[in-house]
Amino acid sequence: SFVANLIKPWTSLLVASRITTTSDGTSSLHNLPMSIRDRLRLDHEAITSVSGDFGHLVKVAPTGVFYPTSANDIASLVKFSNTLPVPFCIAARGRGHSIRGQAMAQDGVVVEMRALGEGGGDCGERRVSVSYKRGENECGFLDVGGETLWIDVLKGCLEEGVAPLSWTDYLYLSVGGTLSNGGISGQAFRYGPQISNVHELDVVTGRGELVTCSRNFNSELFFAVLGGLGQFGIITRARIVVQPAPKRVKWVRMLYDDFAVFTRDQEHLVSAHGDKKGVITGLNYIEGSLIMSHSPPNNWRSSFFSSSDVSRITSLAVPNGIIYCLEVVKYYDESNYSIDKELEELLEELNYLPGFRFTKDTRFEEFLNRVRKGELELEAKGLWEVPHPWLNLFIPGSRISEFNSEVFASIIGDQSKATGPFLLYPMLRNKWDDRMSAVIPEEDIFYTIGLLHSSGFDDWEEFEKQNIAILRFCEEKGIKAKQYLPHYTSKDEWRKHFGSKWERFWTRKARFDPKMILSPGQRIFNQAKMAEN
Repeated sequence: SFVANLIKPWTSLLVASRITTTSDGTSSLHNLPMSIRDRLRLDHEAITSVSGDFGHLVKVAPTGVFYPTSANDIASLVKFSNTLPVPFCIAARGRGHSIRGQAMAQDGVVVEMRALGEGGGDCGERRVSVSYKRGENECGFLDVGGETLWIDVLKGCLEEGVAPLSWTDYLYLSVGGTLSNGGISGQAFRYGPQISNVHELDVVTGRGELVTCSRNFNSELFFAVLGGLGQFGIITRARIVVQPAPKRVKWVRMLYDDFAVFTRDQEHLVSAHGDKKGVITGLNYIEGSLIMSHSPPNNWRSSFFSSSDVSRITSLAVPNGIIYCLEVVKYYDESNYSIDKELEELLEELNYLPGFRFTKDTRFEEFLNRVRKGELELEAKGLWEVPHPWLNLFIPGSRISEFNSEVFASIIGDQSKATGPFLLYPMLRNKWDDRMSAVIPEEDIFYTIGLLHSSGFDDWEEFEKQNIAILRFCEEKGIKAKQYLPHYTSKDEWRKHFGSKWERFWTRKARFDPKMILSPGQRIFNQAKMAEN
């Protein structure tokens, strides 16, 4: 079982990061075509910069780091690897926000995507081009480089008065990175994940071909890449849906002490507002979280509550010591003078604890970039670049009560070191396209669970053991959970993860990356090679 081996493989890799000279294809890097040879760095500084990730759980060194100036550079690199008797593996790296080495390439080449022009989000040229036809309810689109961070997408779009519909909670992630996984946040119940809002892609396949694809043109590649964990191609451009951007938001949090009431209200809201049109009508964002004795009301995701609010919240006597927080947002423009009345009508049927509804009024962009403030505060204290033994799951709606009772109230509740934040909110299956590679539960309503732990460098394994206990519980009880940002250690586990999609996933791999060059850190198709290394 994969749960019994969750820690072991990564512990061994921690001491396997030293580069050794081999006789396989990686030594042929010195024979790269002249047109791209100066894009490759083999020095210690470059290698070190891409040997870790946000998770800080694993350190894996590539042989080289490639700094492309165009998509054609990437295509040339992949094509060159294909010509070798033993091709070297290649991983695209955006912000390096993976948890368990998914964007690494042991003894291979890491493509530093930000070299395409992004510069890390705070400097450099943005590859963001907006095309929007003014008019009521008219959708437009933006073309954006795969290396671009979502914060720069937001900045570029707001200059034109528009914005994408679906976001992630944290904006300092690359477009290519989130589209390779799914891209989820509180808007997904209504607009779908980010992968459901893509018109077109430019992709460098595992064969080294630069291909433009969409739902109607080279569609097999299009659907394969979206949610495809980097297995079929490297996204160099995405065309994404945009609509007029609102100016402000009403941001509301409501507290519950009864899990059944909390989830009933959540499901009522996502069902009632999931099919609303445009961006102004109905609610635009719905999430949920847990407040526990060792997970305070305010955390790095947002400092929403005032100090007096925190005192009131922490003084609540609740069953199991857990407070459930329902979080909603409604977009509006300053010309809408009836916004408060509209909000009351939207929330009037909810059954939260009387006196425990809290509202903020803020700018649209400030809400979307809410996590950045917490990041900077932790960074200043040296608490951001620490291990993050996260676990993200999709749980069928019919089993969420059972999951709460055993996982939140028991497994996590008994762990006094658990830090959170802990996220829990519903999504609608009909907002996802089953032709894409992303995997979700079969039920119409399912919940996303985010256990976003931070730890010290000497105790992260304790949180991994907790993750193992949670996964084992799901396995033993037959809860058909799906990992988001998945990590497994054998092909059998991956086969179980993809379920009915496995044969199609395998066929697509054989078609678009037959030599299994791309994204080795996912450990889907190349476990034998990784073990050999």
